[in-house]
Amino acid sequence: MMKVFISAPLPEVTVEKIKAANLEVTMYSQETLITHNELLAAVKDVDFLITPLSTQVDKEIIDGAPNLKLIANFGAGFNNIDFNYARSKNIAVTNTPLVSTNSVAEVTLGLILDLSHRIVEGDTMMRTTGFPGWSPLFFLGHEIAGKTLGIVGLGNIGQSVAQKARALSMNVQYWQHHQLSDPQERSLGVKYVSMDELISTSDFISINAPLTDENFHQFNTDTFHQMKKTAALINVGRGPIVDEEALVTALRAGEIGGAALDVYEHEPKVTPGLTEMKNVILTPHIGNATVEARNAMGNIVAENVIAVANGQSPKYVIN
Repeated sequence: MMKVFISAPLPEVTVEKIKAANLEVTMYSQETLITHNELLAAVKDVDFLITPLSTQVDKEIIDGAPNLKLIANFGAGFNNIDFNYARSKNIAVTNTPLVSTNSVAEVTLGLILDLSHRIVEGDTMMRTTGFPGWSPLFFLGHEIAGKTLGIVGLGNIGQSVAQKARALSMNVQYWQHHQLSDPQERSLGVKYVSMDELISTSDFISINAPLTDENFHQFNTDTFHQMKKTAALINVGRGPIVDEEALVTALRAGEIGGAALDVYEHEPKVTPGLTEMKNVILTPHIGNATVEARNAMGNIVAENVIAVANGQSPKYVIN
């Protein structure tokens, strides 16, 4: 019987689907993240490894699993895996794209609305000092209708964000290396601009791009100098795209209006200073943390494991 190791708790329906395929399943079920040494010990005789973004799968782990046939990443990203080295060992690496698109887009818009109407800040007030009562100039925020949203990375998630933002009467512009076709842009109601124009003219900037060598610290001291003083940065893409120390400095200096982060440069650690600011919203990487999205992601990894076990090709191979 071929063996499957799952390095973090997964939805029960996922585990049961794999077991039903006559595969031996072992799952790390502790509340803490699995350590490198624990993972190394667990994979020595497994055929399949299912792992979330929080588990690093490096050369040592891959070399320590001589029977490994597939690394199924539970997430759309895959920068936690040395996928090029896995390819050199003829080990396929898969991810779970598309199914988390709507959830991440909803969270993106939720963070924009939270920042604009100071919802989290207001909740904190009500749970601590309370408020003196309604008055015309008390606790004012801003409406997002008519504001300009700049999206960095107009893939599936970015496009879903654009559609939802347009439904809320926002103006949407975007930048990425390749411009969409004219029919696509007209369908989405978006405008392609240069990165410099997006940074300097957007009221909100949403990072919805994957991490690459090129966009590491794409948002840095110079970027924040270019942004409007009232603009807000939202990062639901990947943490290292933002230089968080530079972000703290810019926020403290009043160079930008606020920020909302769901991913972090040194995740799960938060850069000191961010937790002290009222105009910053911090969420614990919940972009696709819905029952619907996680079950769909689980279904993909289960089907990929079963496919390879049956001598078939998996879907969404990234290497």
